[in-house]
Amino acid sequence: MDLNFNKNEDHNKLLVSDLKHKLAKVYLGGGEKRIEKLHQKGKMTARERIDYLLDADRNAIEIGAFAGEGMYEEHGGCPSGGVVVKIGYISGKQCIVVANDATVKAGAWFPITGKKNLRAQEIAIENRLPIIYLVDSAGVYLPMQDEIFPDKEHFGRIFRNNAVMSSMGITQIAAVMGSCVAGGAYLPIMSDEALIVDKTGSIFLAGSYLVKAAIGETIDNETLGGATTHCEISGVTDYKSKDDKDALDTIQNIVSKIGAPDLTGYNRIPTKAPALNPKDIYGILPKARNEQYDMQEIINRLVDNSEFEAYKEGYGQTIITGYARIDGWAVGIVANQRKIVKTKKGEMQFGGVIYSDAADKATRFIANCNQKKIPLVFLQDVTGFMVGSKSEHGGIIKDGAKMVNAVSNSVVPKFTVVIGNSYGAGNYAMCGKAYDPRLICAWPSAALAVMGGAQAAKVLLQIETASLKKQGKQLSEEDEKELFDTIKARYDQQISPYYAAARLWTDAIIDPLETRKWISMGIEAADQAPIEKPFNLGVIQV
Repeated sequence: MDLNFNKNEDHNKLLVSDLKHKLAKVYLGGGEKRIEKLHQKGKMTARERIDYLLDADRNAIEIGAFAGEGMYEEHGGCPSGGVVVKIGYISGKQCIVVANDATVKAGAWFPITGKKNLRAQEIAIENRLPIIYLVDSAGVYLPMQDEIFPDKEHFGRIFRNNAVMSSMGITQIAAVMGSCVAGGAYLPIMSDEALIVDKTGSIFLAGSYLVKAAIGETIDNETLGGATTHCEISGVTDYKSKDDKDALDTIQNIVSKIGAPDLTGYNRIPTKAPALNPKDIYGILPKARNEQYDMQEIINRLVDNSEFEAYKEGYGQTIITGYARIDGWAVGIVANQRKIVKTKKGEMQFGGVIYSDAADKATRFIANCNQKKIPLVFLQDVTGFMVGSKSEHGGIIKDGAKMVNAVSNSVVPKFTVVIGNSYGAGNYAMCGKAYDPRLICAWPSAALAVMGGAQAAKVLLQIETASLKKQGKQLSEEDEKELFDTIKARYDQQISPYYAAARLWTDAIIDPLETRKWISMGIEAADQAPIEKPFNLGVIQV
């Protein structure tokens, strides 16, 4: 191992260590004091409920752990968006679980809470996964009601999705384990089956105080909408549970009896570990985002037995395409090559840039994977498409459009891993969030933006200085440097993977060593959903 490898390894291991420390803080939700108060009421936390519900001997992945990170600070923050979402196994069956975190503003819904719940439902719909709701929420966070209540992708969309999933035959089970108020009361009742925990669970459109104010009736919350009321009088709920564990046991029993899905049939054989050590990734991936490296070396440490069947290996070399297996699943890989390559014509092409020939190759490969019913894995480290007169005259826009067209119309499941840079139209062509990957995760080394921090800062500095000149103001070199540094610092904060994860532009930030698990569980989920339309590129310029 050379010195550069060791420096890279130290840097990337520190990034992973920082990730784990941040996650440990996030896992505390509203903090230890609020967790203790919950325990004193005889209740489990959202994470304790999910951990109890899921099979302990099987893998699980968390969606949106960093949702809301650094947002809503003026409101006291909203760790994990006030809701925990995991994909795991219940009684051997893959499910997605959504649990309100009552330690965060009593489980109230912030704007990001709504977005995260909708993402969970989207995953359930796309993959036909049973979805379990563990409800414990005070409803919409009123100080921000205008950002969560009325729009298409706001709170009400949750109930619309409940109805759509029911019509699709997707199992929905809700357990009311705390407050379930106002519009939120519809979620458990629009599920297939609803449980309620005695003494701690309650469901009503309006609580006792509001009832008193509205119609003058005096009544306590338990009589108004507690477990006895809804299990024995209204018939709103189906099961009465004595405590949290009893409710979770009942869910496990129900799920254990769900019939097997009709599988799509993606190809899988017994898994093999990579022949090359996956931990080498830490040393291969460079410390600086503008340094070159061989993406093939990363791929060889992610795929089964380190075996990769390259497609058009000598053509369009700034994108690597080929077939492999991940945890036994057959996959087609589309990855940005990050080292400078030399073409047959003797021309040098920059790593991480998409050229016309690479876009053309990727388009053809994506079509082949759709023809063969092979899931696609995109490994992003891209600075964008090649610019300049030679590229423009060669039709880079047309070739780029073909690739975007193929990604957009792909009908096999797509999975995206942001390894490094994810800039501009390169993000789109390499299946960014806007292009419906079934799952999209980022390594701690990722950077998502229109362009890199230094380039963006230079452009913004030019605009700012031109504006000041129009006002008759002239900046000194020292002033320009200070302004550049200020702009770059602000921009660098926005390209951080944590900034992206907070806004759910990615589903998670993960240790590179977890990549195989994410892709494998994602394909297993996708295998439960039929392909509903043929692959068709529509109108495309050849």
